[in-house]
Amino acid sequence: MDGGTMVGFGHKQAWLAVRDGAAAVAALGLRDLGPAPWRTAVDMAYLTDNRLVVTPPLPGAGGAWQLVAGRWLMLRYHDLDIAKLSVDLGTEVQLFATHRVVETHRWARAAHGTVLREFGYAGDTGELVAWHGRPDEVETALGLPAEPDDDVDILVSEHDVMTVARAWSVDPTSIDRQPAAGPPRVAAA
Repeated sequence: MDGGTMVGFGHKQAWLAVRDGAAAVAALGLRDLGPAPWRTAVDMAYLTDNRLVVTPPLPGAGGAWQLVAGRWLMLRYHDLDIAKLSVDLGTEVQLFATHRVVETHRWARAAHGTVLREFGYAGDTGELVAWHGRPDEVETALGLPAEPDDDVDILVSEHDVMTVARAWSVDPTSIDRQPAAGPPRVAAA
């Protein structure tokens, strides 16, 4: 199976970005079901609760990144310990989630067992649900304050999640219709 053309994703989705394509499937306790055409793999990630798309390594900020995406992560990202995952994989791990209907937007990054930054926003209530570490220049350019402040309204969107993903690793919407180096794989929970 050749790589074909990639299919982007990201809206109404959750995904991990793993630096250097470490063995995330095994570390998450998933079963590798093998390669699949891009459209099939992405559709399975969106339409099922127990299938994930696993990209081949993609060029991005600071090197190559493997993305693992699916509703399974969207349903479990609150419980996912990315600090532990970064130790298990021996590399940086990032988590992104966005769903515009309920306006849930989240991003986090961890390396060497430490959460370096985490941000979570529940737009349906306007509540800041996660804040750890200081925002970087990309986040402050989006309008985030240096520290959470009850007097400052925080408004983020799925576009902002993609902006942070692009700055930190890979914006998965940007891969749409690009030539693929190889097919993605499908993993089962």
